[in-house]
Amino acid sequence: MTAYEPPSAPGTDDGYDTVVLAGGAARRLGGADKPGVRVGGRALLDRVLAACSGAATTVVVAEPRPTARPVEWAREDPPGAGPAAALDAGLRSTTAECVVVLSADLPFLDEGTVRRLLTALQEAGTEGVLLTDPGGRDQPLVAAYRSAALRRELAALRAEHGTLTGLPLRRLTGALDLTRISDPVASFDCDTWDDIAAARARIREHGHVLDEWITAVKDELGIDLDVDIGILLDVARDAAHGVARPAAPLTTFLVGYAAAQAKGGPEAVAEAARKATALALRWAAEDDTPAQPGTPTQPGIPDAGPTASSGPGSAEETGTGTGTGTDSAAPEARPDAG
Repeated sequence: MTAYEPPSAPGTDDGYDTVVLAGGAARRLGGADKPGVRVGGRALLDRVLAACSGAATTVVVAEPRPTARPVEWAREDPPGAGPAAALDAGLRSTTAECVVVLSADLPFLDEGTVRRLLTALQEAGTEGVLLTDPGGRDQPLVAAYRSAALRRELAALRAEHGTLTGLPLRRLTGALDLTRISDPVASFDCDTWDDIAAARARIREHGHVLDEWITAVKDELGIDLDVDIGILLDVARDAAHGVARPAAPLTTFLVGYAAAQAKGGPEAVAEAARKATALALRWAAEDDTPAQPGTPTQPGIPDAGPTASSGPGSAEETGTGTGTGTDSAAPEARPDAG
């Protein structure tokens, strides 16, 4: 076993495949379809698939189902033969030297964790890198391995037992030279309904909810675009403060539309946001700029249309008009003047 301290900068995640094990009976969930259970509006399986979107090939070992991104499907033989058999089935469709192996019930797994595993595998020189949970227990389904090492040990297990059916993964990982990384958040998996409830509560906390929502919206709309959320929040704030509160969502919509029209990526969004922010600041500045000396004061401008001069609540009726005439403001012109 090798101790490992992760580097400050993530490494590359190029040239890897992913195998996601999404079978199992989910007995502690009462037999529910665990990969399809939603956390933050997204199926657990889709959350895991988003974290490994950089893989050259992603194989999900389970019965095919709709997913947010395209994947290849595989099935252990016989179905339900256990994780070792499922991993073997998934590996048959991969070709990369490194493979990320994941379960389908990891609500907090993200791309950063996947890169961290691959960086550790590259730098440590071991046969695999896996996460450990808060109790120090290995999580072999949140790991990156060298494919040749997995195939070697799977073949050895098959030769020893005649089959992989029913064999636990620890029989496989126990024979590998592994690096271990502690990560209590990314290693959190959902085995019970209490786990599901805890995951749903956490993503709604103040520090997580906005990123979770943006990610969910991008997945739902099929948008693969990483933008600086701070830029959009800034332009929304300036529009709301300097113009009117409803201007905030409308402005951010127009920023996105302009970027799409320009067929641009994050840079186009940033440029459109910069222009909209500058406009909002100029707009707001007009309220704070005093009239220049010698400039005549502009008379009030009544609202256009028939409601500006007639009807209940109009300027004429209430005596609050700012037109150049004096009749509407003079007390003697009002029927109720004493």
